[in-house]
Order: sequence, then structure tokens, then C-alpha cells
Amino acid sequence: MTIERIDLVPGYSISRLLKGGWQLSSGHSEGWERGQAIKDMAAFVEAGFTTFDCADHYLGVEQMIGDFCRDHPSLASKVQIHTKYVPDFDALARIKRTDTVRIIDRSLQRLGVERLDLVQYYWWDWNVAGAVDVALTLKDLQREGKIRLIGVTNFTTPQLRTLVDAGVPVAANQLQYSLVDNRPERQQIDYCRRQGIALLTYGHLLGGFIGEDWLGKSEPQEPFANRSLRKYKLIIEDFGGWTLFQELLRTLKHIGDRQGVGLGEVALRWTLDRPGVAGCIVGATSKRHLARNVEVVRIALTAADRAALAAVCNRREGPTGDCYELENEASGRHGRIMRRNQNALEDRPWPG
Repeated sequence: MTIERIDLVPGYSISRLLKGGWQLSSGHSEGWERGQAIKDMAAFVEAGFTTFDCADHYLGVEQMIGDFCRDHPSLASKVQIHTKYVPDFDALARIKRTDTVRIIDRSLQRLGVERLDLVQYYWWDWNVAGAVDVALTLKDLQREGKIRLIGVTNFTTPQLRTLVDAGVPVAANQLQYSLVDNRPERQQIDYCRRQGIALLTYGHLLGGFIGEDWLGKSEPQEPFANRSLRKYKLIIEDFGGWTLFQELLRTLKHIGDRQGVGLGEVALRWTLDRPGVAGCIVGATSKRHLARNVEVVRIALTAADRAALAAVCNRREGPTGDCYELENEASGRHGRIMRRNQNALEDRPWPG
């Protein structure tokens, strides 16, 4: 079985399943070993996951991917690396062009490349001036050859429209999208399709909640094992609560049993098939579920499968609003758990 591929833009091909990096961040969780994680990257590339997603503020991950590429040059030649530029919240009001250049140069150095394939940009607070100016600095760096493509992540539709109207050449938009979180369907998907902006999605498995381990289990409470579970438990509560979520898991399990795959693979296939979706980011700290992930390419959901899932999801209560509106409310349930100043931590050196 071969992982599907797609041209994000003409001449730039990615795997439609991308290997996510957030779960490997030292700020996310524990229980994995760095050396083994680097070795596992080889298995992902060999399986067709040639596109990696990381970020300037995923503590240690850019360096880890760069070390993988240096250790495995033949595999590195097949790899596309998508990173992010997320200026710290506390630095927004005083950010200068030199700060942006420094972070981009740091990503280039850590990854060991001369040009970043895709830089996905985020601005924490649009009440602080400067979001467009910083995006235009990225456009300048693109002209200089340091960046191939510019993307965005976690912007509301009006924010994204502001960048596009200012002349920022946005090629891709990374956003949270799943059976449980359908906020992109309200306006952002249509806008991106009109603008020719590809969608790269995350959150399809809700940090692991969409999986057999949680089927039939009692509702979990704090503390959670990692930051993903904490984040996505809030989304489940917005969706309609644990009872409705369990009904969704049972429906996914029924479809998966008939297809000979797990319920997570069904959920991932659902998102991969949505209009405008170029690729889905799969978070993994190891290759433990790699064989299952690859199964996504061989399954096809029927009209009856989609109707069964819609019958559950159409009873949702939320989450409400446009993409990332809830997370942008710093004092809200979702906003309070955000770590908004990670780049300052990333300035310290990481071991080789």
C-alpha cells in the first residue's frame, strides 16, 4: 500500500498523511526516548510518510528532525519539512524584522537546510498591531530564498482574509478539523477553496481519545497524561459530552469492524476525504501504530457509513464559532491552557 500524495502547489508534492511533531516536544509529554524517536522517523519515511510537521516552539523537535536528516541522508532527500513561526505572546508589541529573521535562521540551522519548505505563521493577539507586517517579512524572506512556501495556522477566517488582502501568498492553512470539531465548515473551508489555499488538518483522533482504549470507558478527569488529552477533552465537552462521544466511538467501531480496521482509521479517512483537505497530520511518538496508520489508504467509506456518522454528529452542541475563536479567548476554558511564550525556551541549545 502506498500513501497518497498530492501537489500542495504545482511542483511541490507532499504525502497526504503527515508525521506530526508536537507529541515529541519536551513540553508535551514524557515516556519516549530521543534516539529511538529519530530511528522511528526512518520507518515513517520508508512507509511513505515523507512530510514532517514541526514548529519553532515545539521544544527540541526541529533539532531532532535535523539530526534525523543528517543521520539518514538518503531518506532525507525524500523528506518535506513543514515548520511554524509563532512569535511569543509577550514579544508581540516589540517584535522587529530582525527577530523574525533570527527565528527563521534558527530553524534553517536546526533543520540543516538552505530553504524551509513551508513556514506556517501564527499571531497570538490581533489586538496587538503588527500581524500583517510580520507576515510581509516572511514574504520578503521567501523572495530571498529562505522560505519556499508560506502558510498559516489557527487563524480565524477574517484574520486569514486580512493577510491575503495584504498580499501575503498563503499556500496552506493548518487547522483543527475532525468529526468532533467541524468549525472549519462554517466559513473557512469555502474561503480557502476560493483562494486556492490547501488545508492541512490536525486533531482527527483528539489526541488519542478516538481509539479503542477509550471505548466504553468512564469519563476521565484531570490530571491527564499529556497536553493533547487535556486540550481535546474540552472539545469533547463542547461537542455534547462524554455520552454523545461514546456513541460516536461505537459508530466508528461498527464501521471499522466491517472494514477490518480500527475506529481511528475510520475517523482519519473521514477527514482525509473532506473537500479541500490536502493532508492530515498524524501525531506519533513512535512507530507503534504505523502499520495501522497505513491502513487508511486502503479503506473507502460508503454513503451509509457517512450517514451513520452524520446521524451522531448532527446532534452536536459545539464547539461554536469560527476556527480557533474559543482558543483565542485567553481567559476562557480553551485559552487558559495555552503556553504562549515557548520560543523563549527554544533559544537555549539542545543536545545533539
